[in-house]
Amino acid sequence: MAQLKLSIGQHSDRGRKEANQDFHGAMIPAEPVLGLKGVAVALADGISSSKVGRIAAESAVGGFLSDYYCTPDSWSVKTSAQRVIAATNSWLDAQTRRTAHADEHDKDRGHVCTLSAVVVKSRTAHVFHVGDSRVYRRVGNSLEQLTTDHRVVVSSEQTYLGRALGINAEVEIDYQAIALEPGDVLVLATDGVYEHVEPRSVVQAIADCPDLDGAARKIVETAYQRGSPDNLTVQIVRIDALPDGEAAELEAHTGLPLPPLPEPGALFDGYRIVRRLHGSSRSHVYLAVDTDAGAEPVVLKIPSIDLRGDPAYLRRFAMEEWVARRLDNPHLLKARPPARPRNWLYVVTEFVDGRTLSQWMVDNPRPELETVRGIVEQIAAGLQALHRREMLHQDLRPENVMVDGDGTAKIIDFGATRVAGIAEAEPSDGDAILGTAQYAAPEYFVGEVGTMRSDIYSLGVIAYQMLSGRLPYGARMAQARTRQQQRRVAYASVLDDARAIPAWIDGTLRKAVHPEPSRRYGELSEFLHDLRHPNRELLDANPAPLMARNPLLFWKALSAVLAVALLLLLALHFGRFH
Repeated sequence: MAQLKLSIGQHSDRGRKEANQDFHGAMIPAEPVLGLKGVAVALADGISSSKVGRIAAESAVGGFLSDYYCTPDSWSVKTSAQRVIAATNSWLDAQTRRTAHADEHDKDRGHVCTLSAVVVKSRTAHVFHVGDSRVYRRVGNSLEQLTTDHRVVVSSEQTYLGRALGINAEVEIDYQAIALEPGDVLVLATDGVYEHVEPRSVVQAIADCPDLDGAARKIVETAYQRGSPDNLTVQIVRIDALPDGEAAELEAHTGLPLPPLPEPGALFDGYRIVRRLHGSSRSHVYLAVDTDAGAEPVVLKIPSIDLRGDPAYLRRFAMEEWVARRLDNPHLLKARPPARPRNWLYVVTEFVDGRTLSQWMVDNPRPELETVRGIVEQIAAGLQALHRREMLHQDLRPENVMVDGDGTAKIIDFGATRVAGIAEAEPSDGDAILGTAQYAAPEYFVGEVGTMRSDIYSLGVIAYQMLSGRLPYGARMAQARTRQQQRRVAYASVLDDARAIPAWIDGTLRKAVHPEPSRRYGELSEFLHDLRHPNRELLDANPAPLMARNPLLFWKALSAVLAVALLLLLALHFGRFH
C-alpha cells in the first residue's frame, strides 16, 4: 500500500526585533498514526505589543501538535483540530483576562497570537486559520493565498487584528479542505515575510534549493534584506507521494490470510472452539475459550465464505474490531485485546450470554410500555457513545442488539459503522446500502450520506416494532427509491384498540421515523424525553383514523359498506322492473 510521504522545510529568525515572538513546528508520526491522523504543521505569531506574545505562540503551536494526536482516531480532522484550537483559545483567553486584571493592561498586552495550521491526511490538506499569518499553495510560478487575513484596516497607518487566539472566550476558525496531488507545495508564512517577498521569489527559492530548510532560510534572508522590521518565519511542505486512502492498521488486519471454518473442539489460534453460534451470508460466529486466559469465553467472528472475494466487505469486517476497540460503554459490544499475534483474519469480542432483541420480541409479544422505554434508553446510550466519537452505526436492527439475563441491552456488529476519521481518508462504498432495508433510514435509498438522525430513525422503528409487532411503513419505505415515492408512503399509527398506548407516544414515534431527516429528532436525548413526557406539539387533537390504526379492519368495514350498497342498488333495480 502506498503511504503518505512529504518533505518539510522550516526557518525562523527574530529579524530586527529584540525577541522572536513567532513559533512554528511540525509532526510526522509513524504508522498507524500517520494513516489515521496525518501530518500536522503549524505556525503562530505573537502580537508585538505583548511581552507574552511568544508564550502565546508557543502554547498555540505546541498545544496543537500534541493535543491533536490525542483526539479519538474516529474523529474527523476538522472536529479534532477545531476542538483543540478552541480549547487552546479558552486557555489563552483565561491567561489574558488574568494578566489584564492583575496588571490593568488591555488585551493587546495579553496572551494573544495568530495561528495557521495544516493537517495533511490521505489525499487532502485541511487548513485551519485565525489571524493574519498565511497559507499558500504553489500554482505554476506563483502562489495562491488559501487563507484570509483577519486584520482590520483603520487607516494607512493603523490596523489591528480582528480575530486571533486569546482575544475572546470564543473564536471563529476558518477551515477548508484542499485536494492534493503529488508535487503540490504549501507555504506557511508570517507577515514579516510575505509583506516583503513577492510570490515569484518564494517559488524560485523553492525551485533553486532541493533542501527545503535551505529554501526557507533563503526566503527569510530575502525578507530581511528587503527591510522587513518584523520576526520572520516560513514553513514549506512538499507532497512527495500520496496514499490510496486506507488506514495502515486496517490494511494490516485485512491483509491477514482468510481462515478455514473450524469445527467444535478444534484449536484455532489459541482458542478452543466450543460451538457455532450463528451463520449467515455475512459471517460465521463461534463461541470459544481462550486457552491462555483461564478458559474465558469469547466470541470469534470469521469472514463469510461467500464474500471473501469482496475487498470492500473485508475492509468493513476488519473495521468492526477497530471500532469496538475504541469504545467503552456498557451498551456496546466490547472487543477483546489481542492475546497473541494472529495468523488469520477474524474478530474477537466478549461473549454476551443472552438473546437477540429479535428473539426477545418473539418471547415478549406484548411488553409493557415501561419495559420498551428501558430497552430503548439503553440502546440510545450506546448510540450516543458512538455519536460522540463521530461514528454512525448504520445497521441498527433487532438482530444487532443483544439482551442478557439481567436485561442489559448491548449493540453489536459494527461492520457497517461509518467512522468520520476513516471515511475522509478512504474511498466510499458508493451507493451501497449497508444496513437492513426495513430499518435503514429513507435517505440511504436516495444515495445520501447518513447522519445521527439516520440512526435515530432505526431506533424509532425498533421502538415501534416492540410496541406493535409490526413496522411503521411495512416494506413500502424500503421499496421507495425517490423522495417523491417516499413522501407517498403513509405512516401506520402504532395505536391499537386492543392495547393501551397513549396517543402522544404515537406522535413521538411518528416524528422519530419521519421520512424527511430534517423533521426527525436532531438529538437522541429529545427522542428519549418525548418517550416519557407528553409533547403538546406532537399531540393530535383528533384521534387517529381507523385506516391508520387498523388498516385491515378499515378495508373489511369498507368492503361491507360497499357490499350493502351494491345489494340495495340491485334491489332497487329489480324492483323497478317488477
